[in-house]
Amino acid sequence: MINGNVSHWWEQIGAPDPRPELPGNLTADVAIVGAGYTGLWAAYYLKQAKPELRVVVIEQRHVGYGASGRNGGWLTNAITGGREQYVKTHGRDAAERFQRAMNETVDEVIRVANAEGIDADIKKGGEFNVAYTPAQEARIRAFAASEQSWQYTDLELFEAPEAQAKINVANTRAAVWHPHSARIQPAKLARGLAEACERLGVEIYERTRAVEIEPHRVRTTHGAVSAEYIVRATEGFTANLKGLHRLWLPMNSSLIATEPLPTSVWDELNWNKGEVLGDFAHVYMYAQRTADDRIAIGGRGVPYKYGSRTDTDGQTPEVTVDILGEILHRFFPATRGAAVDHVWSGVLGVPRDWAATVGLDRSTGLAWGGGYVGTGVTSTNLAGRTITDLILGNKSEIASLPWVNHRVRKWEPEPLRWIATKGLYAAYGIADHSELAGRAKTSPIAHIADVVTGRG
Repeated sequence: MINGNVSHWWEQIGAPDPRPELPGNLTADVAIVGAGYTGLWAAYYLKQAKPELRVVVIEQRHVGYGASGRNGGWLTNAITGGREQYVKTHGRDAAERFQRAMNETVDEVIRVANAEGIDADIKKGGEFNVAYTPAQEARIRAFAASEQSWQYTDLELFEAPEAQAKINVANTRAAVWHPHSARIQPAKLARGLAEACERLGVEIYERTRAVEIEPHRVRTTHGAVSAEYIVRATEGFTANLKGLHRLWLPMNSSLIATEPLPTSVWDELNWNKGEVLGDFAHVYMYAQRTADDRIAIGGRGVPYKYGSRTDTDGQTPEVTVDILGEILHRFFPATRGAAVDHVWSGVLGVPRDWAATVGLDRSTGLAWGGGYVGTGVTSTNLAGRTITDLILGNKSEIASLPWVNHRVRKWEPEPLRWIATKGLYAAYGIADHSELAGRAKTSPIAHIADVVTGRG
């Protein structure tokens, strides 16, 4: 079993050939910090819209090194933290527009992949979530009733027999499905998107760590880049930048990938249409059937490291491997005996109010996108297009969505944020164990779905 080495996704295709380091001080029109999905999408759309711009991307290791190359491969329409928060601040129509934009963004990623010849193992089969305890069943039915009152959700509720006919998860009591989701191979998308950017003339400099972002300038380990606009696209690594240590909390998420499973197992599981799979536990799991017939399944291992320390190469504690293996076998007893080929971890960015944000301060030239809390595969594309419109001054529909220019207060200093995070996940774990043991038919802890994922 491989432990770490960034991710199974990169192990599968091989790390990209190293790109050059920043050669020293230079000047650009737009400097982007971070060559993950947010930075690459912003670079891609900027150069498409205005080819004469000099767009420079700075990356500390290699393209897709962070969450973009380690996630669960969920290209789905989830709004970070839920759309209901925007009803309170912007009204129901704005929340509906946001949801429609996320639905359309799933298809936009697929469109670009096709147009640019990016083979990222994309298969659009929708998102399928199961409930397997009485408390989860109560939550999933309430969730379905709420979702079906909204436009653009297209959610279906399945009773146990039809749910298990779709994906045979042991002890399923009910399930929900919607069509606005696809499975992807994350590293393939990152690699292909970076190559598409370079064909447009984007300059990508790797092995160059940003130290500090200032108005119209980013200081790095290899010199400074001056630009009219600086885009911060650092997600879970934001805490490493000077002055931003408490802006977003770096949350860990871990995955395992099994060996390729035989046809007999897949015949039993009925899992063959590209659906991504989750559940309604408090500490959410997320999974996909990969293009080469593995199950990649993830969840929260050690969620937070004291002092906002960030993961490097994905080394994962054995206890996390055991936890994820137990979930795998409980969901799919037919996988008992299957080997785990790879385990890895990564960090995602968590704002204090659990709401993603994208924006531009025109007075300083500083733009940003992030805080996706695990919903970034789709959100990053919308963020990249939004950053493009904000920089170019386009008064588009997406530039007026309610997450634009959203600001939130910083996280508390240590040890308060460590205590709070550790206590929160301990409570979630206790609640889930109680529900599994049959000691709880309902739970006092609200279902937090997207808040605790690293799925995409």
